Amino acid sequence: MNLWRPLFMLVLLASLSGCLATFDEPIAPGQKAPAGLMGHWRARDAFGNALRLSLRPAPGGRYTAINYQKGSAGPRDEVTFTVTRHGGRWYASAPMPKAYGGRFALVGFELSGEGELVVYSLDLQRLQQAISQGALAGDRFETEEGQGVAIRSTPAQVFAWLDDPANSDVFVETARYSRAAQ
Repeated sequence: MNLWRPLFMLVLLASLSGCLATFDEPIAPGQKAPAGLMGHWRARDAFGNALRLSLRPAPGGRYTAINYQKGSAGPRDEVTFTVTRHGGRWYASAPMPKAYGGRFALVGFELSGEGELVVYSLDLQRLQQAISQGALAGDRFETEEGQGVAIRSTPAQVFAWLDDPANSDVFVETARYSRAAQ
């Protein structure tokens, strides 16, 4: 069971050709998520399969994402994550299984004016370019699903790089959820 799937549904390694960026440090818990984030969401993956996602508060300034399979009342995966708002974007961070480096994933997200939850991954090639140019520290690694990048820079360095308008193309939309009825 892949614990990273609930929040990062379409950041699935399959949708990114197996590419994954991970980080040494998670987002510190405690920042309050936008009120509209909590609740039930639905989408379709690249294959047309129905996706259901439930987001709710968890103890200690954290949140829980639960992914449900089509036709099943029980959860498929569950993960606890933290959020922060930095610059003009919201971010979520969750631990990754050992098979994917055992570190932390980071995605951007926003609540659109149309009431959708839009999730953004970080473009692996742009991150590799930043590493080769010395803007970020990191290494490449291999997973069961393909290549990844382990970013070793501090969160302050990562957010400073992400906040730079010259790097706005690092965000790639990977999921668009609409509000689901309970």
